[in-house]
Amino acid sequence: MKEKGVGIFDSGVGGLTVAREIMKLLPHEKIVYLGDTARLPYGNKSPETITNFSSQALRFFLRQDVKLIVVACNTVSALSLEALRQNSPLPLIGVLKPGARKGVKVTRNRIIGIIGTKATINSRAYSRFIKSLDPGIKVVSKSCPLLVPLVEEGWLRNKTTYDVVSFYLKPLLRQGIDTLILGCTHYPLLKDVFQRVTGKGVILVDSAQEVAKEVKKILQGKNIQRESSSPPHHHFFVSDSPQKFARIAKLFLGKEIINSLQKINLEDESV
Repeated sequence: MKEKGVGIFDSGVGGLTVAREIMKLLPHEKIVYLGDTARLPYGNKSPETITNFSSQALRFFLRQDVKLIVVACNTVSALSLEALRQNSPLPLIGVLKPGARKGVKVTRNRIIGIIGTKATINSRAYSRFIKSLDPGIKVVSKSCPLLVPLVEEGWLRNKTTYDVVSFYLKPLLRQGIDTLILGCTHYPLLKDVFQRVTGKGVILVDSAQEVAKEVKKILQGKNIQRESSSPPHHHFFVSDSPQKFARIAKLFLGKEIINSLQKINLEDESV
């Protein structure tokens, strides 16, 4: 069990933000990454479709050599996590609650902004969980449907991206937020742009670090952390556009992954 990998699932490259933090905190652990790049973005799909797609991903991981699965997609975490847990013999970790807890912890004026996909924002999952932690916190939410496509195209620092981010964030800034939860794992790739728009007075909350800490806690608690000192071999799977995924992954992870990357058809995982 200790030699098995940590599974990470996202609709595209966004989950690499989580993978990077796990690699930093747990450098001996193997990563098995799945990006459903053929069907992204998930955020404009119906809840039924999102649950169907994520169930296919779960079945894929259950055939892999993994000991834990991180659902590194806020949309799936908001809409389908509990359904997935009912069908998984392995521990599943979402990204929504760790990010929300961090936001509640760091806010000073108790006005928190949340940005995410349409499906994540419409689910109100962040707002409900934050209110359960502190009913007095004001939550201001905004869906940002153009940001995932921009990240997937690698448009991380150009003027068009800055203008789009500015358009989305200005209404939240007018509400007086002092904390902004990046409610999509693609968004940390735009962290520099967000901070330019918000100014340094607004704290950006990226759940990736908190998720990595939770992974470590679970592995240690179950005594299944990998102890070998030999370098781990990571594996990456995508459902489309492997070359584009590899290009963006290299920019973000700082290393070439093309030799560890494989294209698959997730629809083969249908019941």
